Amino acid sequence: MEETKVLAVVGGSEITEQDVTNLMSGLQPQQQSQFASEEGKTRLLDELINQELFYLEAMDSEMDNDDLFKQEMEIARKTILKQMAMKQLLDSVKVEEEDAKAYYEKHIDRFVEQGTVHAKHVLVKTKEEADAILAEIQGGVAFEDAAKEHSTCPSKEQGGDLGTFARGQMVPAFEEAAFVLEIGVISEPVETSFGFHLIRVEEKTEEKSQSYDVVQEQINGQLLAMGQNQAYVEKTNELRSKFQFEKK
Repeated sequence: MEETKVLAVVGGSEITEQDVTNLMSGLQPQQQSQFASEEGKTRLLDELINQELFYLEAMDSEMDNDDLFKQEMEIARKTILKQMAMKQLLDSVKVEEEDAKAYYEKHIDRFVEQGTVHAKHVLVKTKEEADAILAEIQGGVAFEDAAKEHSTCPSKEQGGDLGTFARGQMVPAFEEAAFVLEIGVISEPVETSFGFHLIRVEEKTEEKSQSYDVVQEQINGQLLAMGQNQAYVEKTNELRSKFQFEKK
């Protein structure tokens, strides 16, 4: 491990640059910015020096023999041992690649990349308006120009362009029509709660399964969490049989 510069020595104990860095990293981001300068780091160093001085004072007054200190130490000891025992159990759980691949094959329907549609539309209040505009477009008026002139949707400024969307992002009737339309074909008027739409699909991507390589990390995380939960439950059941306890 690379040595770090010693900034102070208090009662034989060294305070290093790494100690200052560790203290800063424990602060909230807003507080960290206040101590980022050299002056700020000096203030942190002074705080570490003060803490060491308090430690020396506590030892000089034999505070470590105080009953309250011993009680606090026992609480800390139990907490650390609990955490270490649980960490040892959870760290023992591993995910084998063959298990991850088997999970992928069994649940491949869960790992699907949604299809998308890039569409433009013209939105008006009535079906009669929509029919009339459709006739204009079929007669040679550009779809984008019709949208700019007639549409009540803010997308009119972009020629009715709604961008690309997946299922679940549009109202059901609009979505259903958009996903079944062929590219470049203009729909008949589609009614939604917003009014009547003329829709033209510009591009489409089909729904497809994600490859194992893409979702491997996700699967590993899921299996690890499942394995750790199972290990925890099994271990606690074992311990409840091994050691005596009662609820009151």
